[in-house]
Formats: sequence, C-alpha cells, structure tokens
Amino acid sequence: MSGNGQSRSALEPGMEVAIVLKQDQRSGKRTRGVIQDILTNSPSHPHGIKVRLTDGNVGRVKEIFKG
Repeated sequence: MSGNGQSRSALEPGMEVAIVLKQDQRSGKRTRGVIQDILTNSPSHPHGIKVRLTDGNVGRVKEIFKG
C-alpha cells in the first residue's frame, strides 16, 4: 500500500518514501529513501511535503511505502 505525500500528518521520520529532487522536477525521476527530517511546516502542500532523507537528499514526497 502506498499513499501520497501531500499531508504532513501522514509522514514521520523513519518512513520509507519516494521523493522528487529539485533537479528532477522536469523529468519526474524519483529517489527512494528514509525520512530524516520534515522540512515543510504547513499541514499540507499540493506538490508534496518537503523532507530531508537520511542520505542528505532533499525533495518533495510523491509516494509513501508502508511496511
């Protein structure tokens, strides 16, 4: 099961997600990783909540992997 990353309440550090990096926004290429920090302060964002992954990449969440 997967969800979208538009709601901040659905995300927490340690979750595995797919993000789109700033430089990949045109192509839509996704990078998979584990959330370290949630950077967006608002409760939701139409393009996805911005997060930092444990590997240091920053991007907007497009997909959440559960389990």
